[in-house]
Amino acid sequence: MNQNLIDMEWDVDRVQQFDAALNALEASMAGVVALTIDQRRELTKMGDKSEAFCRQAVDAFRENPGVLPRNFDLDGFVRDMLAFDVLRPRAIRLERMLQKVQDTQMALGSDLMTNALDGYAVLKVAGKGEGLEKMRDMLGARFNRRGRRDDEAAEEVPAGA
Repeated sequence: MNQNLIDMEWDVDRVQQFDAALNALEASMAGVVALTIDQRRELTKMGDKSEAFCRQAVDAFRENPGVLPRNFDLDGFVRDMLAFDVLRPRAIRLERMLQKVQDTQMALGSDLMTNALDGYAVLKVAGKGEGLEKMRDMLGARFNRRGRRDDEAAEEVPAGA
């Protein structure tokens, strides 16, 4: 193998441990929501400047609860800010872990693809006459130059034309 960015093995115990950790994490996430694409698009977003505004609002509202309408849930507003503060560092950790998982998958995929290409190149040259034609053809199908548009155009041509 010419490329080996990563070499890892997942034994049964390690996979079970990983899955148990994911199950525990999912179980601990009660109350976490999943938004639809439309909801994400339509929601008012809170950036850095908006966060400072919201923090100032918490202080101002706590100091002057009498100016708020009776139906304003000040306790709920404060709970949301506290929950936001609890969730942020955990979200950062999760993002880092997810990035590492994605990078690992990318490295494994790159190792696989690079080495498959190297092996295929050798097979094309050294495998001639050794009864490996079907294997070469099967692997070579990945590089079929006929694209999707060609397939669609062929389907549109009436039979006998």
